[in-house]
Amino acid sequence: MTTTAPRLGTATLLRLLLITAALLGTVLTGTANAHAALTGSDPKDGAVLAVAPEDITLTFSEQVALGNDSIRVLDPKSKRIDTGEVKNLGTADVVRYGVALHSGLPDGTYTVAWQAVSADSHPIAGAFTFSIGAPSKTAVELPKQEAGGGLVGTLYGIARYAAYTGFTVLVGGAAFVLACWPRGAVVRPVQRLVVGGWVTLTAATLAMLMLRNPYTGSGELGDAFDLAGLQAVLATKTGAALVSRLLLLGAAALFIAVLFGAYAKRATGPEGTADPAVPSPADSEGTADANRDVAGGHPEAARERAKENRDLTFGLAVGGTVVAAGIAATWALSEHASAGVQAGLAMPVDVLHLLAVAAWLGGLATLLVALHRTPSIERPAVLRFSRVAFWSVLVLAATGLYQSWRQVGSWSALTGTSYGRLLLVKIGLVAVLVGIAWISRRWTARLSDRTPTDGEADTDGETDTGTGGGTGASAEEDGAARAADAAPTAPDDPVRAAQLARQDAAVAAAARKRLRDADPGRSGLRRSVLAEAGVAVVLLAVTTVLTSTEPGRTEEQAARAGGGNSEAAASKPVDVTLPFDTGGANGKGTTRLTVSPGRSGANELRLWTKGPDGQPLDAPEVKVSFTLTAEKIGPLPLVPERVAAGRWSASNIQIPLPGEWQVRITVRTSDIDQTTVEKNVRIG
Repeated sequence: MTTTAPRLGTATLLRLLLITAALLGTVLTGTANAHAALTGSDPKDGAVLAVAPEDITLTFSEQVALGNDSIRVLDPKSKRIDTGEVKNLGTADVVRYGVALHSGLPDGTYTVAWQAVSADSHPIAGAFTFSIGAPSKTAVELPKQEAGGGLVGTLYGIARYAAYTGFTVLVGGAAFVLACWPRGAVVRPVQRLVVGGWVTLTAATLAMLMLRNPYTGSGELGDAFDLAGLQAVLATKTGAALVSRLLLLGAAALFIAVLFGAYAKRATGPEGTADPAVPSPADSEGTADANRDVAGGHPEAARERAKENRDLTFGLAVGGTVVAAGIAATWALSEHASAGVQAGLAMPVDVLHLLAVAAWLGGLATLLVALHRTPSIERPAVLRFSRVAFWSVLVLAATGLYQSWRQVGSWSALTGTSYGRLLLVKIGLVAVLVGIAWISRRWTARLSDRTPTDGEADTDGETDTGTGGGTGASAEEDGAARAADAAPTAPDDPVRAAQLARQDAAVAAAARKRLRDADPGRSGLRRSVLAEAGVAVVLLAVTTVLTSTEPGRTEEQAARAGGGNSEAAASKPVDVTLPFDTGGANGKGTTRLTVSPGRSGANELRLWTKGPDGQPLDAPEVKVSFTLTAEKIGPLPLVPERVAAGRWSASNIQIPLPGEWQVRITVRTSDIDQTTVEKNVRIG
């Protein structure tokens, strides 16, 4: 039989455009998990101060969590010189924290190291330096590993991915059984899939709870077993959410027991077949007529049983929805939806978004298992899931567009940041997924109403009737029975026996394949759903990575505020030392000049003069000029202000352009003795 691929019609094109627009809104939802960023500090990175500051302040793009050890200030000998008490100095519109410093700090270069947890539960960290008097060497060694990185970060990321996957399979699989295919409650592959989702989510949640302390702190795997650290985690918003998730998973275990226990028994008749008394999503008030046939002439008993089944189905649906929404809320309440604008609306929207993802992708995984292991799945069940998937996409569209409006940054961030490029990859995957979903939908419309007979229904003998018996004999069993009838006695040769066993297995496998391929529509649907599920797995992986990447919106905001590291990395303070000799008495010495931060724009200048003995040389006058010969700018004269003996400074000196500047320093040691020394330096 020749199978023709589905054709693309005008109505389908309109449907495809609608789904594409909806999924693009879903894609942009990834920006909802935005990291906080340092947008400013006082002192600034690389600043050279004339006098020691009283405190250090840090400004962030959004709310963060800090402890008393989150901001550390270290002197050149790596000794801590802050008071260790972090204070919240923010306002309604500004997130700012600070720590006081001890008094009497000597000159030198100081290091500020900070670490915090952003509103989306991800750790962030950084460091910068400033100098008092003049820059100096420092013995401070900062960790090379970024916050949340290393082995612990990798394990935590795997656990996050496993948690999302487990939640999707658990909720989507259970919803598929209740809403689309009640008979699936007795199919063992479906049972294993849903239970596997519960086990995966539970194990991943426990792993995240144990790894949370080293993930946001030291980064050492051994600290996962630190009871004091675990206690500190439990006191945080994320720790409370993880514990709540574990409690809800206990309720989910009870739900699964009822779904695959009492509900499964009612979903099968006396011989393991579907029980018409179990209400399906397409049932109506006419169910009583079917129940009369099942009850064998006892309509009252049939109606009572139908009522009990409807009550059980309704109770499972309501209870399952409450538990699923509660588990989804543990993400919404602990991550970025709980912070920022309209948090009260963003959290329930995030819950709806997660539930829609689970209903769609989890149901897709269950459908794939059913098509592969139980090809007797009825056409109405597949059509019902198609409708569920469509409405899930509409919910994803609404929630995704809202979250995008709330969190998306500028269009330039799409190509200018790592986050934006990952987002483009995700958009490409969504486009592929939409195309495959269209093919699956067309195959669904062409499904045959024919299903295998009871003897063929379950090709791997995986149906659990829940009644202690059934007629769902497997193809392997049939093949083995035929082989036993054909061979009156088993061969004594073990080699021959093994050969016959392999032949029987091949016959059984061929029987399964013939059964699966008997309906071209089911075969085509199975292949397209498999491809769709494969793309969905990759899409979920990219989404997990995306939620761990600093968004372009935050990165650009930090750059605009001057708190980013890109500009600091492109420039560094100027530090030059030159000898001079004015020719008069006490006319020999050295002069040292620093320009910080050493880039175009406003800078701070510091200058020192010392005699041959290394002691400060108090020259009567010092002048400085800057000349950019390549652009014919200058000389730009400057007379620094005397601060102390042998020390001068100037604030807010303007360097108009980056380039190779000629610095000229004029030192006068008496009324008639002076000299000028010069050097070319790179600024900016």
